[in-house]
Amino acid sequence: MDTMLAGRFHLDSKKFAVEEVPVPVPGPGEILIEVKAAGVCLSDVHLLDGSLVPLFATSDTVTVGHEVAGVIHTLGADLKRGLTVGTRVTLEAGKTCGQCAGCVRSRPCTQMRTAGIDYDGGWAQYTIAREDTLIPIPDNLPFDQAAIIPDAVSTPYAAVVTTAGVRPAQSVGVWGVGGVGAHNVRVARLAGAAPIIAVDPLPSARERALAFGADFALDPAADDFADQIRAATAGRGLDFAFDCAGVPAVREQAAAALGLGGSLILVGISPRPLTITEGLTFNYLGKQVRGHYGGSPESVTDLVRLAEVGRLDLAPSITDHLPLAEAADAVNRLENKIGDPIRLILVP
Repeated sequence: MDTMLAGRFHLDSKKFAVEEVPVPVPGPGEILIEVKAAGVCLSDVHLLDGSLVPLFATSDTVTVGHEVAGVIHTLGADLKRGLTVGTRVTLEAGKTCGQCAGCVRSRPCTQMRTAGIDYDGGWAQYTIAREDTLIPIPDNLPFDQAAIIPDAVSTPYAAVVTTAGVRPAQSVGVWGVGGVGAHNVRVARLAGAAPIIAVDPLPSARERALAFGADFALDPAADDFADQIRAATAGRGLDFAFDCAGVPAVREQAAAALGLGGSLILVGISPRPLTITEGLTFNYLGKQVRGHYGGSPESVTDLVRLAEVGRLDLAPSITDHLPLAEAADAVNRLENKIGDPIRLILVP
């Protein structure tokens, strides 16, 4: 076992290819993971199309993939947690630079590096992980479902539970019911939000949102859209509006749908400027805009526990499995919404 296949993105030429590369060797505090499943995320698409630029890249070529689950294969030196070969794990999507004394990893950090973007991720047969980024998973949690927890599920979970702090009976709107938004609906349901209003231009996405627990599913282009929001919330407007699309027009529409003291939560990422053109009513109603980025170690642990005890079945989120060699095809399917996928899984 000297070489392996890996999906490599060349930052200088902007070219992606599945290539044969050396199997990495774990250093002190690191562990080599045999990858069993890796999710394909819209962030991966944005990396490959150039709209997401790594800020802290450690090389001019990176193995893509930040949603990963597998088995511990080889232990590095100086480990502290007592993890053993053969343990089933999922990997946190990000880690800090390690330069700040007393760093608390769950806090936002301008030096946060992300697997598969700033350093090598999991679109590979094997990947290196720092031991403190590994979260053991139970035998009853399939690898494909475990792989998507650290981002597709943990990002909206942290947005709903931590950034927004949604309480039972509060009204929630979710704009964009794709890979992240679909789970935003599910987590809002777990939190007791009512009503939950999903907003998406695709009829298939709206149908999925209803199946995932939304009370209403609306077309944002409907002439009476604002009236439908008022009717669904008994005239009060939304307590929280989650933008899972990262689109300026979505943010405008979502902000306008907020009621007294309502908050717009920016979950979807976009390089485009944030603009809110609403005038005095935004101030008068005390509306807020809150930024959100990614999940947290606690959210991944919580979600693994919820899945383990049967509170969260992620099987409906897995659209298809593809061999690692077909990673480019998976990217194309997600980018062009072929089959309206929630999550495509690469299997090395």
